[in-house]
Order: sequence, then C-alpha cells, then structure tokens
Amino acid sequence: MDTLDRVVKPKTKRAKRFLEKREPKLNENIKNAMLIKGGNANATVTKVLKDVYALKKPYGVLYKKKNITRPFEDQTSLKRPNNLVIGRMYDYHVLDMIELGIENFVSLKDIKNSKCPEGTKPMLIFAGDDFDVTEDYRRLKSLLIDFFRGPTVSNIRLAGLEYVLHFTALNGKIYFRSYKLLLKKSGCRTPRIELEEMGPSLDLVLRRTHLASDDLYKLSMKMPKALKPKKKKNISHDTFGTTYGRIHMQKQDLSKLQTRKMKGLKKRPAERITEDHEKKSKRIKKN
Repeated sequence: MDTLDRVVKPKTKRAKRFLEKREPKLNENIKNAMLIKGGNANATVTKVLKDVYALKKPYGVLYKKKNITRPFEDQTSLKRPNNLVIGRMYDYHVLDMIELGIENFVSLKDIKNSKCPEGTKPMLIFAGDDFDVTEDYRRLKSLLIDFFRGPTVSNIRLAGLEYVLHFTALNGKIYFRSYKLLLKKSGCRTPRIELEEMGPSLDLVLRRTHLASDDLYKLSMKMPKALKPKKKKNISHDTFGTTYGRIHMQKQDLSKLQTRKMKGLKKRPAERITEDHEKKSKRIKKN
C-alpha cells in the first residue's frame, strides 16, 4: 500500500489532472486499446494489427517495436502460428484473455473500395448460435463488443449509420467481415440499403482461453446504483422499447352502465315480465 500511496500523490497540476481522468467514474472514459506485437510476430500478424488499429482510431495505440510478451506461458510460433490474443483489464488486472488463430486474411489495402472516415462508430452484428450457447464464445462476443463499440452516444442520425462489423460463428470458426453501408434511393422515404465490403477480412479459429471466474465477471459487470434507472410503478417495457401503462380502476357494475338509447337495445315485454317476477321472488325470500 505504501508504494501505491507514493504513486497516487501528484507533484504537478498536470499530473493531478491526469490522475483525475483515470479515477473511477459513474460514466467511464472511452476505452483505449493497446496493440502490441509479440517477439515472434510475423508479417501476417503485423498487417492484422495495423488494420485493427485503423478500425480503432483514434481510440488506440499501436506499438511498432516487438515485445517479448507471452500471455500464455507455453506460447510458441511453431505450434500455433499466426496467433492473435485479445484481452481486457478490470481493476488493473487481466480479466479475460482469448487466443485466436488467423487462418485467412485480406487486408484493407487489398479490397479496393471506399473506406469510412476515422472514428466512425460501427454497428456490430453477431450471427451463429455459439455466441449465445457456448461460454467461450459468449465471452468472446462480450470482449469484441467492448473492443469495437466506441464512444457512447445518445442520438444517432441515419446518415451516420455507415459502418458494419459482422462476426459469424460457424463450424468452429469465426468469420470477421467489415462493410460500408450505402444508402440508395428507393422511391420512398426509407432508403434502400446495400453493403459494400471494405476490409479487413479475417477467418479465425478459437484456440486457448483464460477467463475470469463467474463471481469476478459479475462484479466487473455490476452497475453503480446512481446509474440504475428508477423503477416507475405500473409502467413496463417490452423488448422493442414500447412503453405500457397499467391503470387501476374500481369494480364497475356493467348493468348500470349508461349506453346510447337504441330500439335494438330496448327490453321486450316478455323480458320485463320475467325480471319483475325475479325481483318479487327475491323480496319474498328476504321477508
């Protein structure tokens, strides 16, 4: 604890501002990614890191020098070539870490189409039952959302929806595709949508995992009380965001309900006679 106390105490105003930015907040800062080359990174892995960095800009840092880092202890390039390790941290410790193998790769430069501007917020699409059924794939989905989601925004304009990242889990592989969304004229107010691949394109296979325990994972996902929406009585929402309200009313006697006088609703003489007989019989029983 002594060493932490010495580090936390800033000596300049600039250091104080820096530490204040890194303090825990109700609304977290935008997550930045560190892209690091391992000691045995080959040309394919280097190109993948450059393309991923291009997708992450400006919320990422690419380190050009090789680092002798081995996230998994017995990691070797001979047994597992073209390795890509993705992970995230919680409370200054590694929370989840997943090793992916690159089986096929097409770079941004190889696909000669127009690209999206830097910093564009992507739409993330996940296809495949494994993302909802298998625990490793569920964590991978959560990790990819954390990595690519970008800043949190309150409103989105239609013209800003121009960038799609598509992940498909099929037959033990993960297919990663990147598309530019084109809005075409359709003859009505709603435009016609077309997808144009812009790269990069990756075929990945899941290798090794280092996942946090269920208790630690739940703790990392815990929402502060101040951010939890206050429950409103008698109001509910469905999966599509539609609001439903419940109204409580006193019990009504429908026989006394005033309706519009119509000939078809008038009681016949025979019905009146039977009602009179029933009322008289009730009075006799009471007496």
